[in-house]
Amino acid sequence: MQKISEVMSSDVQTISPDATIEEAAQEMRDGDFGLLPVGDEEQLLGVITDRDIAIRAVAEGRGPSTPVSEIMSEGVIWAHEDDSIEEAAEIMSDNQIRRLPVVNAEQRLVGIVSLGDFAVDASDIGPVADALTEISNPS
Repeated sequence: MQKISEVMSSDVQTISPDATIEEAAQEMRDGDFGLLPVGDEEQLLGVITDRDIAIRAVAEGRGPSTPVSEIMSEGVIWAHEDDSIEEAAEIMSDNQIRRLPVVNAEQRLVGIVSLGDFAVDASDIGPVADALTEISNPS
């Protein structure tokens, strides 16, 4: 059984809750990703996604200097680095999310796993395909 730690991206950038959404958008653009964990290596406070910026900020008329903390998603869903790919796929499916922060035993952020990371080893695509189907279904 393959673990999340074997397929996750461990080069994870975080952003401060005091940073602006403009800075967050620039980091996402430059890094070509759609989710940034908010906090530091010690504590994960939330996440901000490209969707949060569009739906919570732009749609509400907030400016680019709005702090990340005002539009980030709190109550972060995460998995442990020792969890299996199947367990991560189930968490993602149950919560209809495409990217999942990964923490270690001390609850410190150590990576991010996305559906694309699962596709690297397509030998057992069943649980991943099921997750994608569930994530893609309207809630």
